[in-house]
Amino acid sequence: MIRLDGVTKQYPDGTTAVDDLSLVAPTGKITVLVGPSGCGKTTTLRMINRMIDPTSGTIMVGDADIMSMDAAELRRGIGYVIQHGGLFPHRTIERNIATVPMLLGQDKRQSLSRARELMELVGLDASLAKRYPSQLSGGQQQRVGVARALAADPPVMLMDEPFSAVDPVVREQLQEEFLRLQDELGKTIVLVTHDIDEAIKLGDHIAVLRVGGQIAQLATPHQLLTHPADAFVADFLGKDRGYRALGFDGARIPLHDEASVVLGDSGDAARRVGVGGWALVVDEESRPLGWVQPERLGESFVEADLALGGTLAREGGSLRSALDAALSSPSRRGVVVDADGVLVGTCRAPEVVRVIEEQERPEGGDDGVDPRAS
Repeated sequence: MIRLDGVTKQYPDGTTAVDDLSLVAPTGKITVLVGPSGCGKTTTLRMINRMIDPTSGTIMVGDADIMSMDAAELRRGIGYVIQHGGLFPHRTIERNIATVPMLLGQDKRQSLSRARELMELVGLDASLAKRYPSQLSGGQQQRVGVARALAADPPVMLMDEPFSAVDPVVREQLQEEFLRLQDELGKTIVLVTHDIDEAIKLGDHIAVLRVGGQIAQLATPHQLLTHPADAFVADFLGKDRGYRALGFDGARIPLHDEASVVLGDSGDAARRVGVGGWALVVDEESRPLGWVQPERLGESFVEADLALGGTLAREGGSLRSALDAALSSPSRRGVVVDADGVLVGTCRAPEVVRVIEEQERPEGGDDGVDPRAS
């Protein structure tokens, strides 16, 4: 656990970066600091590992007051991941990862063996071990940064905009990998981001900070989206926060059987499905590949003819994923798959909306009173 009590950071010129900040980052959970530029997110993070010393207040890591510890010793026990990875350019990937274990006195062979284990854990090919950071992509460098932070198996990790320097597709992949690692390792993590969508996706708890380093609201992602504390928080969350909140709501939605065409079927598939509208094409194991207008099916049909629009919703997943699948599909039929990616059926946007409306209907009749208010 990390606890901040009345922490303030004021610089000699009178600038207050963090003002009387108190919060708890629970053990084994991800606490995200988010807010506009100048709200003290990174300053707060750097005070936790004493890269910056607080002007006043107390910071506890576990049972220890950080100001009673040697700063270098403190940092060696905390994993730290920053934007762009922060790697040593003159060291190979395996030696970058092995840096902290070797500083802690672990022998070279053991440290390099641990580095290769961590490369596998974060999804890096073993062939990259002897390369240098400049020979890796941005996403690979970020994975190395995470592996290096994990090398000494620290109970606490600090992450400062760890995924902001890569393109959106790689960023989503890294976020998914990070959540998988956290599910496996259960670290106590404080993460800084300016991206509220990233905060909602990754955080168990989110602290929204105002300019000047004051907490506007500390809550779970669902609480934040459904009950923002004030106009500042609501504005920071954005106007589509109601839609994003559906990502936390699951419900049984009506599913319809979907006539599908196996890729490679001959020309009479169009007659079986019917001309007009859209047909769903699947592989031989019934995994959806995309949509096609039936009249385009024939001997000359190839996978390149598919319309790939439309996300896939997971069976038993959130209302947001089901609604998004229906709205983004060219057929307006959302494709629903099981945990193995096999087609289960399709859903319709109006029926998903009806489920949403029924969930919001007050218990005991439509009297206009929201039962959650009590």
